[in-house]
Order: sequence, then structure tokens, then C-alpha cells
Amino acid sequence: MSEAHDGSRHGEYKVPGGKLVVVDLDVKNGVLDTVSLSGDFFLEPDDALDEINAALTGLSAESSAEQIADAVRSRLRPDAVLFGFSPEAVAITVRRALAKATSWGDHEWEIIPPTALSTHMHVAMDEVLAEEVAAGRRNPTLRFWEWESPSVVIGSFQSLRNEVDPEGAERHGVTVVRRISGGGAMFMEHGNAITYSLYVPQSLVDGLSFADSYPFLDAWVMESLERLGIKAWYQPLNDIATDQGKIGGAAQKRLSSGAMLHHVTMSYDIDADKMVQVLRIGKEKLSDKGTRSAKKRVDPLRRQTGLSREEILDTMMQTFAARYGARTTGISDAEMERAAEKVAAKFDTPEWINRVP
Repeated sequence: MSEAHDGSRHGEYKVPGGKLVVVDLDVKNGVLDTVSLSGDFFLEPDDALDEINAALTGLSAESSAEQIADAVRSRLRPDAVLFGFSPEAVAITVRRALAKATSWGDHEWEIIPPTALSTHMHVAMDEVLAEEVAAGRRNPTLRFWEWESPSVVIGSFQSLRNEVDPEGAERHGVTVVRRISGGGAMFMEHGNAITYSLYVPQSLVDGLSFADSYPFLDAWVMESLERLGIKAWYQPLNDIATDQGKIGGAAQKRLSSGAMLHHVTMSYDIDADKMVQVLRIGKEKLSDKGTRSAKKRVDPLRRQTGLSREEILDTMMQTFAARYGARTTGISDAEMERAAEKVAAKFDTPEWINRVP
């Protein structure tokens, strides 16, 4: 981010599930001055607000979100109660005022509808589009996947032999690939899952912990599911669940270029019998999930909604477009070429798929 110049600033941040935090401040000689925090939050005692303003006044305009939150936390008295916000929320608000952090409304958004690609091309495209966003050649983008063939996508740090049964994969014609993000293995067949990727600048999640960034980036998904009659929530760290069971999981990768990949796969109509023949889902994996059976752990969207996969996808795209003013676009020829080059050089090589044997 660029150096903050002197002048008056205004920032706002709505805490997910919490309250609005607003800050007005001046920057003088590179430090914060005349800081005034406000919002519809609750704070006790009343003069704790003065303590927060005093903690912020005099801080360098180049302070990190962590440094700002620490300054607020260290100045507050032990009996202070913050309800609906936190020192971290204050830090995000200040960083937004300083143009160090951004909000959804600061960006122009694009949506790439479901596009059929080979699984190797899908994972390569994630890297390509994240790099394009980082370079400023593409606006932040939501891309929906379409599956050509049965596949297992394992996390960047997962052991191939521990996750995949090679006999089951061969028997069912399953292609196994490794993605750049962490998290667990995903089993896919055409029409049985809903997968999307978000490519965003890291400024959008500036000040948010990894745990908080998941529900923040998927608030639009929860709105979509609510429109479909499903009350869903995040089950830490990265599972999306309902009272009927898990419906999906998320993964992230923050690139050194300043971009971020966030993607989610939700089960639409999964073949659980085939899944357990292809994936080695052990007892330890299930031990903290409150179930003995991987088949019972996942509850597909088809059963919960009674809707077609296309209807669910349309609702998701309409929700995202309405919420963030996104326009529909596609994958360019240049992006396709770069992804194909990455497949040949990286994603379809034994070195990559076996990098954690």
C-alpha cells in the first residue's frame, strides 16, 4: 500500500454479525490526529471511548492492523466491555480510512459463470486469475467451476497416499490433482457439486484473522442459501454446515503478490458410496465431527432444497451480482493459454502431485 498523505479521512466497517464502526481522523506529519470513533456498538464504561481515541492518536499512519489493535487493547481498562465490535474491528476501520484496507464497495466485481475445464486446468486457472487480479489486469472475480470428469482435488499439504485409494480411483476413472490451497480432499463428478473461487486483493481482508476471513468472504453465500430456504453457518475453521449436516468446505491461499484465492465446494448430489471407495476417510478425521460415517456427515443441497443444481447456481450468481454490482464476464484466451502452460509445467507433473507422497 502507498504511504498515507496528510489530510482528513473517514472509514467504516460493519462487523459480520456485529455493529457498524466508524472513524474520522486527520493525518498530520504521518501520524493520526483528532481521532473520533463512533458507531452503533455498545461500550462500557462511557469514557472507554475516550481511551480508544487517545490510543489511536499519535500512531503512525503506516501502523499495521495488529499494531493498531494492540494499541487499543493496551489502553483500555481491564473492566471495559466492547459489545458488537473489538480492537481488531477498530483497526480495520482505521486502515480503511487510511486506504490501507478496502471494502467490497471499493472494487468492481466480475462473475465467470460455470465453465467446463479439465480438473488440471481448474486448479491452474485459480493461480492464473489470482495473479491477474494482483497485477491489476483483472477486477476481483467470482468464478464457478464446471466438472468434465470424476476427480479428486487434494489440498496443497495433504499426503497423496493417505488421502486417495489408488485402486478405487482407477476403478471409477477418477483423476487426482493437487491444488495450491490447503484444506482437505474434494471428490467431484459432473453435476454433483457446486464449486466456486474468489480472487481478491488481500486489502479486502486486511486486519481479519484467517478464521474471520472465511465467513466474511462468504456472507453472500449465506444470503443465497437463505433465499433457498437453508439456514447455514460456518463451523470453524472452514466447514459450511446446517442442522442437517455439512454441505461444504472452504480453502484459501494468500499469494506473495498481494492477491488471495478463496474457494468453496458444496455437495449437491454426491455419490457417498463411491466417495468412500476413492477417499481414505479415516476414523481420526471423523473423530471430532460427531459422526462415525463419512456418508452421514455430508448432506447434499439437492435433498435439502429439492431444486436443480442450475437453480441454485442462478440464485448464487444473482445474489452476488445484486449485492456487489458484479457484471458477467469470461476467461480470456490469454488466461486460458497461461493456465495450459501451468498445467504442463506444474499441475500435471509427478513432482507436483507427489510433493507430499
